[in-house]
Amino acid sequence: MGYRTDIMIKKRILIVDDNLEEARMLRDYLASNQYDVELELESTQALNRIKELQPDLVLLELELKGENGLTICKLCRKDYRGGVILMSNRTDELDQVLGLDMGADDYLLKSSAPRLILARCQALLRRVDRWSLPKEPINRDDRLVFGELVIDNTMREAWLGKNPIDLTSAEFDLLWLLSSHAGQILTREEIFSRLRGIEYDGQDRSVDVRVSRIRPKVGDDPDHPRRIKTVRSKGYLFVGDLKH
Repeated sequence: MGYRTDIMIKKRILIVDDNLEEARMLRDYLASNQYDVELELESTQALNRIKELQPDLVLLELELKGENGLTICKLCRKDYRGGVILMSNRTDELDQVLGLDMGADDYLLKSSAPRLILARCQALLRRVDRWSLPKEPINRDDRLVFGELVIDNTMREAWLGKNPIDLTSAEFDLLWLLSSHAGQILTREEIFSRLRGIEYDGQDRSVDVRVSRIRPKVGDDPDHPRRIKTVRSKGYLFVGDLKH
């Protein structure tokens, strides 16, 4: 008797939302697109559920009753390395900045068309797959050294001197992209497309937020940056050789 080897393992998505009707509608839509989707309606149980289930992706409501979505996002990062998309009805840019600051990988309005939510999930899941690829022997193209700053793409880690740098997966992706193109200006459109796999809409501030978080971590001056420069009306430039 033979065994099938073509069975596709479905990606698991956990929706954390206390609005049962909205959560069910989104679950059914994602499930119809070949995802294994589970719901968590109790904010107080969300952290334990994420830790125990270890889904490939979490869709996390920002305005939960009880435990705040931002708090859950921040705390879950201690035990969870998968993707997190915050979802909210709020359009305030500050909420998006805070969400990314707490460790979210993306931010979506709940009013977004289902196909857009699906596209964002697919794009983030592709990135999560890259994060979890088996590590291969290090070659010189996988490790970049700029003075005291060392960035290792195989280990997905960076150091400043002897001190490891605390970076989220999204921050590391951006740092590696910029540093591996040292001396070249990368536009926001290029960065967004390479990291997210979708076109830049001209409004998303996630790249700017992450650059502002990365700068002090790599020893750059946030007010007068020399390592990661903003090139007005163009994008960002990673300076490989700093002049002292």
